[in-house]
Amino acid sequence: MEKVTIADVNSRMGPAAVKRRLTDALGATDMALNYYELAPGDSLGFGYHSHGAQEEVFYVQTGTVTFETEDGDVAVDAGEVIRFGPGEHQLGTNEGDERATVLAMGAPQDAGELHMVRECPDCGERTEQDIELTEARDAIVTRCVDCGAETGRFD
Repeated sequence: MEKVTIADVNSRMGPAAVKRRLTDALGATDMALNYYELAPGDSLGFGYHSHGAQEEVFYVQTGTVTFETEDGDVAVDAGEVIRFGPGEHQLGTNEGDERATVLAMGAPQDAGELHMVRECPDCGERTEQDIELTEARDAIVTRCVDCGAETGRFD
């Protein structure tokens, strides 16, 4: 058995105001578990994406998170849960005016191949992306696979 206080787990860089990876803190081996706080405009991922081998479940604790999905946008309110199977594309974003909190669970822990797209201003369309840490290790950037343009920067 392991028990942690969420506030005691360090936040990580990314597209959310707060991302606390609870997986390691709890010693979980079969699932991934993350706690998010999304300021208005923040998202749960670096882009519209899918995991080849992982099913994901998102429990919205407070606020509303709008998920872009293959079937259109789906608003998930506080107290609601949404599930995505392996290979299903999605991106959850706080489009509201208030902070949202979310608990994200994924299994198996090894998500498999990540497929992610973002809008590339240079290419003029959504393109596949790479994610990398800056040389100074002070931010994470997304880059267009086609042209190399930086499409996002997250500290």
